[in-house]
Amino acid sequence: MSFNGKLGIVGPLPPPAGGMATQTQQLVDLMRKEGVDVTLVQINKPYRPAWVSKLKGIRALFRLLPYLWQVWRLAGQVNVIHLMANSGWSWQLFSTPVVWIGWLRKTPVIVNYRGGEAQQYFASSFSRVKPTLDKATAVVVPSGYLKQVFAGFGAEVEIIPNIINLDRFKPVDGKHNNSANITLIITRNLEPIYGIETAIRAVAIARQTLPELRLAIAGSGPQRQELEVLVSTLGLDDCVEFAGRLDASRITEFYNSADAMLNPTTVDNMPNSVLEALASGVPVVTTDVGGIPYIVEHEKTALMVPVADENAMADQILRLFDSGELRQSLVTNGLASVQPYGWPIVKHQWLELYSSLGQRDQRGVA
Repeated sequence: MSFNGKLGIVGPLPPPAGGMATQTQQLVDLMRKEGVDVTLVQINKPYRPAWVSKLKGIRALFRLLPYLWQVWRLAGQVNVIHLMANSGWSWQLFSTPVVWIGWLRKTPVIVNYRGGEAQQYFASSFSRVKPTLDKATAVVVPSGYLKQVFAGFGAEVEIIPNIINLDRFKPVDGKHNNSANITLIITRNLEPIYGIETAIRAVAIARQTLPELRLAIAGSGPQRQELEVLVSTLGLDDCVEFAGRLDASRITEFYNSADAMLNPTTVDNMPNSVLEALASGVPVVTTDVGGIPYIVEHEKTALMVPVADENAMADQILRLFDSGELRQSLVTNGLASVQPYGWPIVKHQWLELYSSLGQRDQRGVA
């Protein structure tokens, strides 16, 4: 399957890395490698001039007005627009205008909805969201969880999963042969919704039985000082490291350094970090919230625990390192489970959709 038209992609780019921004960057790069003519409109461009970023309220206009003009031009240049969409204010400011501009200019728009908090957002705002969704040519979500959320509000969607770069994220043979420590990692932003304090407390509990446990946390955010205080209070300064935000090459090395990953989040849709860990041959202990049960299965591809339950997480950490057979089973099954997220499979799903929607005459800028 190929797509011979022109593709417009609207979405954020890193920094920060992770989530929708990383998916946008990967999609743009991989489609261009496939020979697709891609034009990107970036939602989160840096403010120009830079001092505008300090002017709350006004700064939105400095970003929004040029953005709307770029989207208007884009709709006159391409055959299909692929919109990376999120919940809340992002939907209202950046997604809604794209759909309506595409409708006015008769350009098909695919809404690729990726908001992990969709259930809460739709519960209060679906009456305002629905008119825009009705004008979209297609609505695509990355998980069965989000499909179920949309169905609960009477909306039909298609599933095309996130892209995991299986050339980058892959197992490393013979790692840790010379290490006496057991390294656990977390790759989430330091924000309350990600529940990192639960993981820190779980490590403190598990170390009473397994003192060789170490925890490395990659990410940045407003909770860092609070979490550092918690680490000191629990006497974990010598075994918990805050690695900060890591770039693409270093995050690959980070997974390769790990014996297991902890995902203590309180809200989630389809966390790339869990899929990347599985692709790297790293077993995962995760909470069972949101869309996570749609991408992993307890005791088959991951170990799952309730939200904010440090005792349950500690128990599963100990169980993981008490049984080499369980650990190897999770690694083997996890590697098999991420294959459908590889580009060779996902690209055909996108190209088929683009082709089915993009059969119209090429136009120039209006």
